[in-house]
Amino acid sequence: RYKYYPYQRNSYVIGRQSIIIDFITRYTPNARFTVPAREMGSILRSEEMMLLQLLLQSDSAYACVRELGEVGKVEFKDLNAEVSAFQRKFVNELRRCDEMERMLRFFVSELEKAGIPIAEPPLNCQAPDPHHLIDLETLFSNDEESVKQLNANQESLRKNLLDLKELKHILDKAQMFFQEGEEVLAEAFVQQQTTAGGVGGAGGGAPALYSKQSELNQKLLADSDVEAGGLATTRFTFLIGVIPAENLLVFTRVLWRVCRGNVFVKHAQIEELLEDPTTGNPVVKSVFILFFQGEQLNARIRKLCDGFRGTLYACPESVPERQQVRLQVGARIAEVDNVLKNTKSVKEVALGKIAQSVEEWQQKVKKIKAIYHAMNMFNLDISHQSLVAECWCPVKDFHTVQEAINRGTQLSGSPISAIVNRISTPETPPTYYKVNKFTSGFQAIVESYGVASYRELNPTPYAIITFPFLFGVMFGDMGHGLMMLIFASVLIIFEKKLAKTKAGGEFLSIVFSGRYLLLLMGLFSIYTGIIYNTLYSRTTNVFGSAWRPYYYGSKNQSFGTRTFTNSCAPVSIGNCYNYPFDGACNAVYCDNRSEPVRCMFPTEAQLSSQPYPFGLDPIWLIASNKLTFSNSYKMKMSIVLGLFQLMFGVILSIVNNIKARSLISIIGVSVPRVLFLMGLIGWLVFLMFYKWCKFYSEPVKAPNLLLTLIYMFLNFGGSPNTAGDPVYSVFGTGATETGAQQYFQVILVITAVICIPWMLLVKPIYLIVKTKRAERLARNKAKKTRGSESKPMVGHASSEDSVLEKSDSEISDVERAEQAELIAKGEESHTDSHGGGGGGHGHTPGEILVFSSIHTIEYCLNTISNTASYLRLWALSLAHEQLSEVLWVYAIAKYNITLIGSKMPGLGFIIMFALWAVWAVLTIGILLVLEGLSAFLHALRLHWIEFQNKFYEGEGRKFKPLSFAVVLAGEEDE
Repeated sequence: RYKYYPYQRNSYVIGRQSIIIDFITRYTPNARFTVPAREMGSILRSEEMMLLQLLLQSDSAYACVRELGEVGKVEFKDLNAEVSAFQRKFVNELRRCDEMERMLRFFVSELEKAGIPIAEPPLNCQAPDPHHLIDLETLFSNDEESVKQLNANQESLRKNLLDLKELKHILDKAQMFFQEGEEVLAEAFVQQQTTAGGVGGAGGGAPALYSKQSELNQKLLADSDVEAGGLATTRFTFLIGVIPAENLLVFTRVLWRVCRGNVFVKHAQIEELLEDPTTGNPVVKSVFILFFQGEQLNARIRKLCDGFRGTLYACPESVPERQQVRLQVGARIAEVDNVLKNTKSVKEVALGKIAQSVEEWQQKVKKIKAIYHAMNMFNLDISHQSLVAECWCPVKDFHTVQEAINRGTQLSGSPISAIVNRISTPETPPTYYKVNKFTSGFQAIVESYGVASYRELNPTPYAIITFPFLFGVMFGDMGHGLMMLIFASVLIIFEKKLAKTKAGGEFLSIVFSGRYLLLLMGLFSIYTGIIYNTLYSRTTNVFGSAWRPYYYGSKNQSFGTRTFTNSCAPVSIGNCYNYPFDGACNAVYCDNRSEPVRCMFPTEAQLSSQPYPFGLDPIWLIASNKLTFSNSYKMKMSIVLGLFQLMFGVILSIVNNIKARSLISIIGVSVPRVLFLMGLIGWLVFLMFYKWCKFYSEPVKAPNLLLTLIYMFLNFGGSPNTAGDPVYSVFGTGATETGAQQYFQVILVITAVICIPWMLLVKPIYLIVKTKRAERLARNKAKKTRGSESKPMVGHASSEDSVLEKSDSEISDVERAEQAELIAKGEESHTDSHGGGGGGHGHTPGEILVFSSIHTIEYCLNTISNTASYLRLWALSLAHEQLSEVLWVYAIAKYNITLIGSKMPGLGFIIMFALWAVWAVLTIGILLVLEGLSAFLHALRLHWIEFQNKFYEGEGRKFKPLSFAVVLAGEEDE
């Protein structure tokens, strides 16, 4: 049975079943109803999309959108693009959501300050109904007001407590300040009087001087002026307060300049750390006292204290009064501290209740905001009783969307069912791939270059293998690959825990999202490291070397500590071996680097029964021509891998053309591209394999492949020799082999030359002829329609009406694509016939030829440049290998740890551990991180530029459905 049936043309009524189909399927069991087969999407191609028109009742629209958001399968179109955000229907609801989000952020900040953990939300947190929005606002407002009142009370109590503590410290320091201040001032006054009257005057001695000083100390802070020895003493005013310690130095300097030195300052730091009442942070403060004269200085000093955040306090002058106030302040501090603790406990209880629900509230508000944001894209119908929406939906998820709308209608209690219409449109649908946690990282790499066009071939399935493999070619080392594999495995094993914490910043979050990519990169690095036979720049001799070298010498020639009496006798010297070969002795090879080691050539060595089973023979580690051999091997391997990937990209372009049913693109573009690529690079790769398989008795005369390829074009298929010397022939030295090679190369040169005009002219000529024929048909049709009242654009209305008259299942992908292209481009030939000029929409024959010539020149040049670009595989591999060897040699191998340990037991272990630590840090920091990032970027470039450029347009638009899962994850676009 079908869950929906045609209600109108291309329309379906939700929540009903077809009575006719139900009757026929029940009483005519042999009757069959077939739905036209649709090509469903996969990771190879994007999902097939459909444009739906939803007619929702106003009272059920919220519930329907809420259910669609839970499903996450529809992307709504903005039908009010010309309307500003402040003029839309649900702008007030969005403002209310913004205000609730502000309150929730306030709650979270208060919970973080208090150190109270936030509880996990329930699994199924549904967005509340619209009439419950006012309840949430009231709840949030009351809680916010309560928390703010508690904060205000707590801050006020903290301020009072701070003032009391500062006053306590002032009273403790006051007596010391007064004693020191009076003594200093008295000494200064006595010195002044002594200077004026003379110390040795008649009738004045030392006892009289000390008597005057004592009397002055008693009357220094008196309420009125008195006479002392016939001189009037002036009353000194004092101010005492507290100032932040960081402002004290500047304060004293400014005070000295403002008062012109007419002030005495004394200060002392408070040992106890005080608490800032606003922020709660500890602060360091100092107590100061100022002695001065005059009301003018009093006003200036008070202004300076306010400017430097100083606080002045009233301090009694007498000692008994200060002691009494000190007792009162102590009791008051204990009382305020007790009240502050009670207030803090009440606040913690209130915040604890909020912590149980704040995460759930956040999810609800986010969902409500997303719902109203989507509903702001809807239009009102003519009766203003219903909302009209348009949305993109995957074809195979239509039943899921249908069920979601049905649930929303039932939950809202609306008696009227929603109506869904599938409409035809010339717009290009968005691109949607269903990815999982394994493929999402690779898909993100591809989409960083550009989102695939609709139904375009997706490079991701191929990049899953090729990307980590090319990385491994550049990063080949068993040890480094194993470390990367372990790191990726840890991220995968603890992925659930790490996904919740979201720690480490943006960089580590990117690394975590590509954990499966790191896993494959590590595996392929180990694989290529086994091929290279490198483990932290060292080789592993698992199966034993297959090389058997020879000693090259004469009778009675000494080698090391042995003397050979018979030059061809099979004797051994340590790890060096001597074998006869054709009655002569050739060369010796050993792992004793103190002895001379010659290059290893196949003619100077004998293989054992089998070659080394897998990878490079470990004997290459001690060969003097190791670098020459590895460079040649990796360079040619890079060219081979580059050809395979480039050719695979061209083949994928043929697959795209077959999917689009574009025969002219296959014949006029893809076929000559294949021939051109294989005629040049393919022939070079063939020569590489042939040269590897062929035995050359004289290695010096082995053919130079690069010169062979160059002279193939310069000499029209000939070899680089100019004197008829056949040694450069790859096939052999005979005349037959040389002629065969020249015959093949002539054919390849002719084919490559023919491919250039083939790519340049075949498809443009076809398009120009087709355009001329379309113009002729358009003119004939325009003559027939001349005289009618309405003159629709030729080709547009007829084609569009024909599509709309068909049922949706009868519209093929080709017709839909042609209709979209027809309407989007505007048929330049038709616009020309109507006087449009074709300047804005169409392409003239000249533009078509220029476009084709650009692509032809680009492909011909890129055939060489892209192939040469794959040499970065060789370069990065060589750099990684050499840098790894340098770190090993200069960090560990350079130092004779055994000798040090034998002379100083115990010290060798410590030195070895220190050297190993240095080597490990440099290996991780330089080789794994920096070299790994470099190899990653180069592999990324090879895929973006060299590989994807052959078949991938990347001009699509990503499908962004209304999904609460994405909204709650914080990944939605602003």
